[in-house]
Amino acid sequence: MTTKYAALLRGINVSGHKRVPMAELRTVLAELGHTDIATHLQSGNAVFRSGSEDEDALAAALERAVHERFGFPVGCVVRSGSYLAAVAEACPYPAAELEGRQLHVTYFDRPVDADRFAALDAETFLPEAFALGDRCLYLYAPDGLGRSKLAEALARPRQTQGLTATTRNWNTVAKLVEMTRV
Repeated sequence: MTTKYAALLRGINVSGHKRVPMAELRTVLAELGHTDIATHLQSGNAVFRSGSEDEDALAAALERAVHERFGFPVGCVVRSGSYLAAVAEACPYPAAELEGRQLHVTYFDRPVDADRFAALDAETFLPEAFALGDRCLYLYAPDGLGRSKLAEALARPRQTQGLTATTRNWNTVAKLVEMTRV
């Protein structure tokens, strides 16, 4: 039995840095023994099938393989299609009423305690807002991520130290759910 997963690579192909061509990423995944491989956009989204049920081991193997192939470290979060669907379903914001650029999900490599974000005064960022989910954070940024002061605050070292975290806009979240349906 195999499971369909999404691999979310952090910070590749941004402004010409950490360049990872998607065709080569598909090759790396195939060399790791995965099947039914596809990529989405150029920003490090890949789906694949694997017989493994260990998301952390899959992420670690992909991180090692990418580092060996391209010569630089890249954080990676691997999540099953059922997890991605559950995250989309649990969104506390009205995703159907918003533009994809207004809603984002940050996926973490492990559970995150609310205490990590307790020092942020959420009121000062309104109408922007965030909510924690299962190993993820939902961010509502009505003017988009690039103009979001809350996103900037959430990305500070105190909030992200020791984590692998990678953010996707809602359009990508929905597409990955679609691509990982069994």
